[in-house]
Amino acid sequence: MDKNILKRIIIEYQNITSEVSLTRRDFNFSSKSNDVLVGLRRSGKSYMMFQKIQQLIEEGHKKEEILYINFEDDRLMDFQVDDFELLKLSYEELYPYRPIFFLDEIQNIFNWEKFARRLADQQYQVFITGSNAKMLSSEIATTLGGRFFIHNIYPYSFAEYLNASNIAINDNLDYQNNSEIIRAFSHYFTFGGLPEMQKVPVAEKRLWLSSLYNKIFFGDLLSRYSIRNDMALKVLVRKLADSIKQPTSFNRIANIVSSSGQKIKTDTVIEYLKYLEETWLIFSLENISSKLNEKVSNKKYYFIDNGILNLFLIDGTTSLFENMLAIYLKQHYGHELYYYNKDVEVDFYLYESQIAIQACYNMSEASTRNREINDLVKFSKFLPCKKLYVITNDEEDTIEKEGLEIKITPLWKFMIAPDFIEN
Repeated sequence: MDKNILKRIIIEYQNITSEVSLTRRDFNFSSKSNDVLVGLRRSGKSYMMFQKIQQLIEEGHKKEEILYINFEDDRLMDFQVDDFELLKLSYEELYPYRPIFFLDEIQNIFNWEKFARRLADQQYQVFITGSNAKMLSSEIATTLGGRFFIHNIYPYSFAEYLNASNIAINDNLDYQNNSEIIRAFSHYFTFGGLPEMQKVPVAEKRLWLSSLYNKIFFGDLLSRYSIRNDMALKVLVRKLADSIKQPTSFNRIANIVSSSGQKIKTDTVIEYLKYLEETWLIFSLENISSKLNEKVSNKKYYFIDNGILNLFLIDGTTSLFENMLAIYLKQHYGHELYYYNKDVEVDFYLYESQIAIQACYNMSEASTRNREINDLVKFSKFLPCKKLYVITNDEEDTIEKEGLEIKITPLWKFMIAPDFIEN
């Protein structure tokens, strides 16, 4: 790398990051620590860095103390691990300060973690982003040696989406006109919560999402993992979209994909699913009632963003509905989130909080209503339940049955009033 190019990039980004207009998210970096932000492409990781940079400047730091580099910059295509020291030297030739490092999309540089650990050992403050969950593998975590706090960055929650849309959330949702919130929910439900989507005209949103998916598919999947059978992977993703709400085994996925004419082995399916999770395109939930081997082999799969899922669906309202609830629960309660399927089906169970949740878009039919309620009552006899919920599109009620209270709550309200769970 040419030092002069690196110097120009350093100065250019100092101006951009300190002045860029952004919607601040409700996120706190660890105090005086080093942080790694990981998540899907375009989920807002870079803007989280910009938010931290602007906070530092507000606290009295100079913009010249900031060393921000985005490794997806085409001028850094030839950047190798040995160039990290040259980058540091280039900064030191520009300024007498001790830099604060912001290294964006660092997964593009092989062996980046060695440089990151050295900076931490030398007591530099370092912030890192990446789009590949392999950054959290045991090998890299060992290399970093506990010197970094790792944060999962998701697309906008609905509350963040409303904030970015300048829509206020009042304390008394039951005593106000919520039509503006519900209209916003319709867009969020259909197109997802990736921050940049709010700037894209409605007529172009699907095209934007399709372009992003293609970049993930061809760049983060086919290229990074050297996948040859791209058609099998395409079919697999589509079948996962069709299977939202249903537990799916490795063997079943292999059979479904193979029946489409794209022959694939079960071992390959396992590898592809791992890659899809590593790129943050999907996430999975285990059945809390299963034996250990079945927990691993028979999961439910969800997409990390409704907009991307919607690319594969024709009439997918109920799938999008459950997927959105799954995203919300994963973001806020992911470490304790399961489903239950043994004698009775319960869509979500928060193990530590002891909360069971059903997703039911429409409960207008008596048979549907009775099934959802009865399943929760029956489930409460198998595992402890402090609270029971049925999340619907627009119905709201409280039902008492066999000494249990079951809250029926609209999804949009559930997602912007998290105290529904805590209280």
